[in-house]
Amino acid sequence: MSQKALLALCVALLLPVASYFLVKGISQDSLRMPKHYYFDDTKDTIINGKLHQDTIWHQVGNFELTNQLGKTVTMDELRGRIVIANFFFTRCPSICPGLSRNMKMIQDGLKFKDLTKRIDTTFVQLISFSVDPERDSVPVLRKYADRYGVNHDMWWMLTGPKKVIYDYALEELKLGLQDGGTVDSAFIHTEKFVLIDKQGVVRGYYNGLDSASLSSLGEDVTLLMLEKDKQEKSPVLAKLLGLWPVYLIALALLAIFIRITRKPRTQTNA
Repeated sequence: MSQKALLALCVALLLPVASYFLVKGISQDSLRMPKHYYFDDTKDTIINGKLHQDTIWHQVGNFELTNQLGKTVTMDELRGRIVIANFFFTRCPSICPGLSRNMKMIQDGLKFKDLTKRIDTTFVQLISFSVDPERDSVPVLRKYADRYGVNHDMWWMLTGPKKVIYDYALEELKLGLQDGGTVDSAFIHTEKFVLIDKQGVVRGYYNGLDSASLSSLGEDVTLLMLEKDKQEKSPVLAKLLGLWPVYLIALALLAIFIRITRKPRTQTNA
């Protein structure tokens, strides 16, 4: 084998590894991932033999409420899914109809993406909490949901104890902080849509009546679908690292070949 051929072989073997880390580094720097909100603590972890200090982000707690079909549902069963949540009530004459129409638009947009195979919508759940649960019974919610063309599997409209719903809005989703403290703890009325990632961490607040804000929400949902756990090993990298004996042999052959073909220095007479 000639020196050029051996060099070409080594380059061909090492190029995939170099390309992987180059693309990985560029993509991490170029993607604007949705920010995290509200950390609880920090912890030290060891990843690939290196010590890292990680932030423990606030994970929203569980709830147990009833949806428009009369089924008891929980937040815990949504772990591993992206959640878009908002608050409304069926008798609302002001912002709620617009919020419901825009949530329906998100539902239909996700269904379209599913049809075009751009996103797996089984990992996205829409939730609308009623802030008037005493009047918004299951039959009332079902009628309201049917009026707006709700997909009952993809979009839950929830009722239940008022204290549970209000505590969840204020203590878990932190809506009082996002609305500048203007949310009345006696009657929550906000236009915010809340984005929650697959780990149950709040990743964004959006004006549910503003088209630009809703566009940002759509982009962030797609980004969260692409996001991976930092401790999850890449299958591409695993396959490349599985070929390390081939890389080692190629480098050894290259070193031996260079040593054999290296021309000895010519000594000059003093």
